Amino acid sequence: MATTNTLSDAAIRKAKPGEKPRKLSDGGGLYLELQPNGGKWWRLKYRFEGKEKRIGLGTYPEVSLADARKRRDESRALVAAGTDPSEARKAGKVEHQRQQHAEALAAAGEPLPGTFEHVAREFHAGKAEGWSASYAGKWLTYCTRDLFPRLGALPLADITAPKLLEVLRLVEARGTRVSAHDLRQYAGQVFRYGIQTGHCERNPAADLTGALKPAQVRHMAAVLEPVQVGALLRNIGEYAGHPVTRAALALSALLFQRPGNVRAMEWSEIDAGAALWTIPAAKMKRTVHGKVNGRPHLVPLAAQALQVLEELRPLTGRGRFVFPSLMGGGECMSENTIRAALRRMGYTNEEMTAHGFRAMARTLIVERLPGIGPDVIEAQLAHGKAGPLGMAYDRAEFMDQRRQMMQTWADYLDKLRHGAQVIPFKAA
Repeated sequence: MATTNTLSDAAIRKAKPGEKPRKLSDGGGLYLELQPNGGKWWRLKYRFEGKEKRIGLGTYPEVSLADARKRRDESRALVAAGTDPSEARKAGKVEHQRQQHAEALAAAGEPLPGTFEHVAREFHAGKAEGWSASYAGKWLTYCTRDLFPRLGALPLADITAPKLLEVLRLVEARGTRVSAHDLRQYAGQVFRYGIQTGHCERNPAADLTGALKPAQVRHMAAVLEPVQVGALLRNIGEYAGHPVTRAALALSALLFQRPGNVRAMEWSEIDAGAALWTIPAAKMKRTVHGKVNGRPHLVPLAAQALQVLEELRPLTGRGRFVFPSLMGGGECMSENTIRAALRRMGYTNEEMTAHGFRAMARTLIVERLPGIGPDVIEAQLAHGKAGPLGMAYDRAEFMDQRRQMMQTWADYLDKLRHGAQVIPFKAA
């Protein structure tokens, strides 16, 4: 039914205010309310869900009669469609504020709320404290380099599995398959957090299982054959470089700990009387929680290892580090020193690395030294297990076995160095 309009601009201009507010009615629930102070307000009276309600449409003459009727018609159309005009206006104000906030963030170069980058940075900020510094840094660096430029500005809910795969394939194309798999994992973490915080309803990263090319994990090069190990040990003994570097090479073979731990070994951590090297938890490859609350890692010292340390003590024993930097400055030996020494001895990066001493020990102990349980080997490598029993590896439960293993390993290396033939034992 057409609305009958009864007001005119002339009638509005002639209308005089009274002592009390009065109404000048138009059609369809629209009226102009005259205030005693001369103010003129457009109002709309309507019914929604059986209740009478009112909404303001502006002031006259800022809002003309024609504009007021247009706003009336728009509001009535909302009612006919099942929407309360009052609630629609509130939502509009919220959206306007959101847009203003978004424009301010964009002007400041900040990610918009609900976008991939915003949710990712929020997730990272909440988790980084419990991660190691290296993992937290790697996580954000990878996302900033590869995910944010192409996905960062998109609302989390709008990112599909094909879109994510398109970005990961670009990483694959660079020849960095491991990075592509890492990024898929990081994206999955962001989407799971997005589901928890109401930014999206599904995790497209989970739909990409098997979509990427297999990651080609590059294992650290290591000498694994007994005869070649014997030659390596003789080369270390004859190394013509700095004696501190030669000692670091010898202990890398005897102790098979992580290269970073060997380089950062401190004299205060060595108990020669107890034949024990105690690596503080803070130096171990663990989560932040594990570094702060974990137990130290214990490394029994065989007689040969103690001999190397005693020969080294006159050279570096007055300082903090067993293997100080050859450049001075109070730092420990650089990570490149062992690598350079191996190259000087003729070993390429594909033949032997500083980390390769761990693989060398693990392989030969399993294959050549019978009677040593795998748990004992893993405990000495500081490969902890998940679960409530995992930290038991750093306790004294295996110390007797570990002491015996380390001495047996050192004696075995002596045999290889001297060229003795060692026959492998077959498992029963």
